[in-house]
Amino acid sequence: MNKAPLNGIRVLELGSMYAAPTSARMLLDFGAEVIKVEDPTHGDMARQWQPQHNGASIGFARLNAGKKSVAIDLRTDAGRDVVLKLVARVDVVVESFRPGRLEQWGLGYEALQQVNPNIILTRVSGFGQTGPYKARPGFGTIAEALSGFAFLNGWPETPPTAPPFGFADSIAGISAAYGTAMALFARERGEGGREVDVALYEPLMFILGDAVLRYTVDGFISQRVGNSSGAASPRGIYQAGDGAWMSIAASAQNIAMRLFDAMGRPDMKTDPRYATNAARMQHNDEVQQIVRDWVASMPRAQVLQILEDYEVVGSAVNDSSDIADDPHFNLRTLQDLTSDAFTGKVPGPVLHMSGSDNPAYDFVPQVGEHSHEVLTTVAGLTADEYDQLAAAGVVPAA
Repeated sequence: MNKAPLNGIRVLELGSMYAAPTSARMLLDFGAEVIKVEDPTHGDMARQWQPQHNGASIGFARLNAGKKSVAIDLRTDAGRDVVLKLVARVDVVVESFRPGRLEQWGLGYEALQQVNPNIILTRVSGFGQTGPYKARPGFGTIAEALSGFAFLNGWPETPPTAPPFGFADSIAGISAAYGTAMALFARERGEGGREVDVALYEPLMFILGDAVLRYTVDGFISQRVGNSSGAASPRGIYQAGDGAWMSIAASAQNIAMRLFDAMGRPDMKTDPRYATNAARMQHNDEVQQIVRDWVASMPRAQVLQILEDYEVVGSAVNDSSDIADDPHFNLRTLQDLTSDAFTGKVPGPVLHMSGSDNPAYDFVPQVGEHSHEVLTTVAGLTADEYDQLAAAGVVPAA
């Protein structure tokens, strides 16, 4: 028996690309059945993402393994009617179109409620469903810029820097799954359905909220500080004597004191320049140089062993090969992903829950692969009705 907490919950994913599929993937990880609606012609545009292996997108596979793909032309009245038949038999709809687009297609929240009063509609968009910017298009790169992240990311002498991965999209997707779970909980208490509204930039802006608070308190505009946190010292990324990179985070006072012992510098514990975090921040350049010199004096493995012996927080700076070969990650984090084009390892659920079975990423759907199955069993179409829709190009041929 599947003990996953969302077992029996059915999710209809109308989103594409990154954030909404991430949200649905989070729900799938904990037992939900996810039906992904794609355009019959080209499918989710994420299928075109690079890199590709054997003609299939690696990034698409990571976000969509285990989902069922149904191809429906949402721009047609017949397509809308098919979607509403599905809505009547699902618990959650996740979408990521620009605000107003679903309403144009007759699929707004009120229309969904007419066929399913308890439906939960989770919406992820660039700027949210309200406010003067709501109609603007938005992708994660824009969210990373306007949230304040890009301005703070990098070094003082370098330009603002965007991340080389879907940072804002991923955080928004996880936040949307969190909001969906809360809405499901409220529904279980008899409060009916909810509309969940997530703007791509808002979860990221929350993480950066200290910078906004500080400006509104004392007028200080936070700047790029490289690998420093700007809040605690010593903290950063350092190069060992063998050229390997590693991280040390002495962000708490007791850890900083243990680090000084580990370095053979107990004198720093009482030196007024280094004895407190406030003092260390005032002399951060000096502290960082001392730590850099110590780390550079020996191979990384030796430094890490000393840090472990003294219970100082530190780690290697891992690349993908380090992660894939690590026994801890293989035991706890990584799971197999299988598709027609390739097999590999992928990070699994972002949290662990007792009594919950692990998901299986044992297939990646082709565009519309499950159309006939889902629309005849879930939506309740007859074989003739399906064939008529296929002849009109609304759904793929069986």
